Amino acid sequence: MRRVIGIGETVLDILFKNDQPQKAVPGGSTFNSMVSLGRAGVPCAIVTEAGDDHIGDIICRFLRDNGVSDDFVCRHANTKSHISLAFLDDNNDAQYTFYKDHASVSLDGRLPVLTAEDVVLFGSFFAINPAIRPVVGPLLRQAREAGAWLYYDINFRKPHIADLPQVLPNIEENMRLSTIVRGSTEDFTYLYGLSDGEAVYQKVRPLCPRLILTDGARAIRVYTPDGCSEYPVAPIDTVSTVGAGDNFNAGYIYALLKGTGDEASRIAMAQRWSQDVCRQLGNNISDRLVNELISENTYSK
Repeated sequence: MRRVIGIGETVLDILFKNDQPQKAVPGGSTFNSMVSLGRAGVPCAIVTEAGDDHIGDIICRFLRDNGVSDDFVCRHANTKSHISLAFLDDNNDAQYTFYKDHASVSLDGRLPVLTAEDVVLFGSFFAINPAIRPVVGPLLRQAREAGAWLYYDINFRKPHIADLPQVLPNIEENMRLSTIVRGSTEDFTYLYGLSDGEAVYQKVRPLCPRLILTDGARAIRVYTPDGCSEYPVAPIDTVSTVGAGDNFNAGYIYALLKGTGDEASRIAMAQRWSQDVCRQLGNNISDRLVNELISENTYSK
């Protein structure tokens, strides 16, 4: 099976319900996708960075335990890994508080040499961060030149609105380099003030002709130069939405790797993977880690 290379950040998510910690989950958008693919037996690795601390050790061990190579995890001495607090509301949707310094992120470790046989998954602020763009940009361009298949999940969030004038050129270059772009109506509202699907596609099409547009529980729309196809989202009982979009990406790529020829089948697989993660509260390590982190008092605000 073809190799999948993820490019994205890593954090430790501590999940809270009713203001009480429930799970400690190594994660990050691309990270979650890669773990799902690794568990499914897909050869994969992630390009990321983590601190030279106990949490960094947990993250790397967790990757290896779930079939994801940590060969390209850049770790620096005397640095702390990023964490986030995820507070689940009555609908089990998560609101996040992040404890990380994007300006301190750096990538100066080993990088993969990408080929036409590789699939590259990338997105979120990590893929546009000016601090590491001198590394990420050339890596993506090398992947494109080699003929790799690139899946870009925009995943742009409100806390970075102030950065938009600086990072929008990076976002648009990422689209130009991609085989397919996935974004939500929320993403494009932040980026361009657009929520209408046709208007969004007219903006994206000159950059990338294939777009997957998601809109929460509403139908998924896939735009190509041949037109738009809609795929309804089945209602489910949700335990947590943490990682749902990430598993959507993983399911889509898994279907692609398995040789699923039509878009409807790939979207169906993506939805099944996404719904699976919505039915459970995290899928990673035990409650023991929450108490371990609290007792160590690893972080202060």
